[in-house]
Amino acid sequence: MDVISTYKFARVSARKARDVAREIQGLPVSTALDILTFTPRKAAELIGKTMKAAMADAENNFELSVDTLFVKEATIGEGPTFRRFKPRARGSAAPIRKRTSHIRIILSDDSHVEEVKAEKAAKAPVEEKEEKKAPKKKVAAKKAAKQDDEAAE
Repeated sequence: MDVISTYKFARVSARKARDVAREIQGLPVSTALDILTFTPRKAAELIGKTMKAAMADAENNFELSVDTLFVKEATIGEGPTFRRFKPRARGSAAPIRKRTSHIRIILSDDSHVEEVKAEKAAKAPVEEKEEKKAPKKKVAAKKAAKQDDEAAE
């Protein structure tokens, strides 16, 4: 069972948040929360909030045990960019881009992983066919001509 939680328009750059999200992908929820707690970045706090929301959904809505959950996927998408302008010399202005991102956390329980492994094991292995390619006609003709020349000498 997959539990999805999304935090949209988070006021953090997607590039900076992806570094944190890569650290927790595939880990059990308890380990991932420990890592996020001790990661000194703004994105870690926002991803932690999203993960706690997903854990609460799993426990209350789907009656799943938090101990069996792991982070199946942690994706960070780019949100809209807020544009501001800073006054510069001689009446000009420079843009300030306040970037946002969409944080998406997917938690899954262990039973799903076992099902996927069973499906992969059930598939029959594909046999590899070895086909022998015939030589090209031009090459065969050149070889035959070469042999005729050598025989004539």
